[in-house]
Amino acid sequence: MRASGILMHITSLPSKYGIGTMGEEAYKFVDFLAAAKQTYWQILPVGPTSYGDSPYQSFSTHAGNPYFIDFDMLAEDGLLEKSEYSRIKWGADKTSVDYETIYNKRFNVLRKAFSRFDTSDAEFTRFLDENERWVSNYALFMTAKDAYGGAPWLMWDDGLKRRDPHSLWEFKTAHSDDVLFWEFLQYKFMEQWKKLKAYANENGVRIIGDIPIYVALDSAPVWVYPDLFELQHDLTPRRVAGCPPDVFSPTGQLWGNPLYDWRRHKETGYNWWIDRLTAACEMYDVVRIDHFRGFDSYYAIPYGDKTAENGEWLGGPGIEFFRFLESRMGKLPLIAEDLGFLTPSVIKMLEDSGFPGMKVLEFAFDPDSESDYLPYMYGKNSVAYIGTHDNPTVLGWAAETDKRTVDFCKKYIMAQDMPDSEFVWRFIETAHACVSDTVVIQIQDYLALGASARMNVPSTTGGNWRWRAEKGVFTKELAEKIADITRTYGRAPR
Repeated sequence: MRASGILMHITSLPSKYGIGTMGEEAYKFVDFLAAAKQTYWQILPVGPTSYGDSPYQSFSTHAGNPYFIDFDMLAEDGLLEKSEYSRIKWGADKTSVDYETIYNKRFNVLRKAFSRFDTSDAEFTRFLDENERWVSNYALFMTAKDAYGGAPWLMWDDGLKRRDPHSLWEFKTAHSDDVLFWEFLQYKFMEQWKKLKAYANENGVRIIGDIPIYVALDSAPVWVYPDLFELQHDLTPRRVAGCPPDVFSPTGQLWGNPLYDWRRHKETGYNWWIDRLTAACEMYDVVRIDHFRGFDSYYAIPYGDKTAENGEWLGGPGIEFFRFLESRMGKLPLIAEDLGFLTPSVIKMLEDSGFPGMKVLEFAFDPDSESDYLPYMYGKNSVAYIGTHDNPTVLGWAAETDKRTVDFCKKYIMAQDMPDSEFVWRFIETAHACVSDTVVIQIQDYLALGASARMNVPSTTGGNWRWRAEKGVFTKELAEKIADITRTYGRAPR
């Protein structure tokens, strides 16, 4: 069935308190999506972010980001007074997240809420029991990070670093209240998330979530399960993840994530992956897996290298991995992020999996050769985008791309001599008209915003993940215009 959706991360929602949350504006955005006849709301990973604020570098594979907990909802629960957070200056720019301010001030407010919370509450106790497999270790990990001034776990005292049982017990006993605080945050995050998702589903909107293939080195999963990763005796990685040099990055991309020990994962029946994907499928209606090609082959860079130039390609678990998972879990509702250079084996793995891949229209317009991203090359089992969070907006793309390419694009979509606003909508219509079962458009393009609204520039640090929508931009008129396009191209819910 043909459908469409909008891509916007929770951080980008309007808010009085510096960053988007799961509060009133999130519910209003669901109403906007429903009015616009959208089937999907796609977001980025919701895990707690580490240094650099990237949602793709998280402290956990299960936990939610405390930044998204809504203060007003905590006040309704009797845990906060509005004056305790409304008088704080959360940042000077309403269109940008000031992460330093959020980090320095938000947890102080959340600790006030925790100080009024009854930790003997039956629902809280049930939450801890049902999520024991991850929440206690995550809370202990975050408590230790605080105790060590934010230092990575590799820099902690040896007993704690290596999870000596006595050291763990001793530390947890000495910091029991702090551990409860981090568990409380996850309880409130999940409580607010479930209410929001239920509201979305009741209004015909399904959530597309996103999980990175890799996890951050400084994260609870690597600390708790070091045997599942390629680590040396001192627990530092042997090799790390990244991408080789190409025309966009002469020295490649050095991500720095530890690589999986796939042999060990197979020996354990892929239990860690089953647990991770089970949690993701409970959180979201559909799950996008970033860097899908890494399951076929992955680029391994010696740990300590300053660039990605000296890496090598190694074989991943391949299609047998997904066949095994589906034999245990049933059909997985996944979208495969299959962008970039794809080998025949990656293409075959995607075809054999049956998962929809991704098509990006901004990649299509090469005036000198036929691109696989031209709309007539798409198959039905795919998700079409103008651009993802890693791409510029349409207007940003047109401003930074060479004239020959832009002219070819305008000719292809019949947008010559159009003003910018009409050019953007023609681009949107071209995506909607393609044969892909699903099309997802960034909200920035529906708002016809320029380069400054870009969410992320890959291989750069600082200045990313900050864009926010201004209050009042999700108008009834915009919803009606989107709904009209959605109906015209057969993507409205039936």
